[in-house]
Amino acid sequence: MAAASPAEWPEAVERVAGVLREGRVEARIEEFAEGTPTAADAASAVGAPIEQIVKTLIFACDGRAIVVMVPGDERADTALVAAAAGCGRVKSVGPGDVERLTGFPPGGVAPFPLPQIETVLIERALLGHEVVWIGAGSERHMAALAPSDLARLARARPAQLVVE
Repeated sequence: MAAASPAEWPEAVERVAGVLREGRVEARIEEFAEGTPTAADAASAVGAPIEQIVKTLIFACDGRAIVVMVPGDERADTALVAAAAGCGRVKSVGPGDVERLTGFPPGGVAPFPLPQIETVLIERALLGHEVVWIGAGSERHMAALAPSDLARLARARPAQLVVE
């Protein structure tokens, strides 16, 4: 599954690797010395088009946290997110709340495991790729996997989340 051995990974990355193993998913976790804090950095590091990079975003939805996954070259549309999640109001959470809500640092948020978050949405366009890349628990780690496996492991509901 990965170039480094799990014993060398940070605890947060090992949590992601554990979900991949338990889910019997064919995936690859890679570490990048320069880090991958932005979608553009990630695309450059992995050598994939930016639309195959998954941005995992955290929103407050009527007082509860939700996760929204969109392609790296897109912005989540808050009106579409609110409609898909059944919320009256949606807003991004600040960086200080990201780690508290997800257990992952900003720039390294993985879409699983997220025990405190019940609603996870995935932009339908991501499901059309053979492989997508997600944050894997740190700014330096990413995982490649099939989008169908991503949706299953994250318990994500497909929706239109970006303006076409």
